[in-house]
Amino acid sequence: MKTLNFLVIGKNEEILDTLKRIITNNEGWNAEITSDERVCEDFIRENHVDIVLLNSGLSEQFESNIKDFCRKIEKDVKVIDHYGGGNGLLKNEVYTLFPNLQP
Repeated sequence: MKTLNFLVIGKNEEILDTLKRIITNNEGWNAEITSDERVCEDFIRENHVDIVLLNSGLSEQFESNIKDFCRKIEKDVKVIDHYGGGNGLLKNEVYTLFPNLQP
């Protein structure tokens, strides 16, 4: 099974912690969380990241900038705008990007 590494970015620590728990409850899925927008580009450059998961509280400018960065970096980093909907929606969003991982 392919391992998926997530970087979850948002401003609400409680939601970030919940997302990390939901993500890591899936076999082969790992998550790092941050509310510090300044560290995101360096983290993506220095670590293997498959998915950047954008959550609530981020500015439109930051979201636009990080999406552009992920498109331009020489890594295949996918971006998901995830603002709720639970575990089922998150899995569907991931499986849409990685259909070969569907059980």
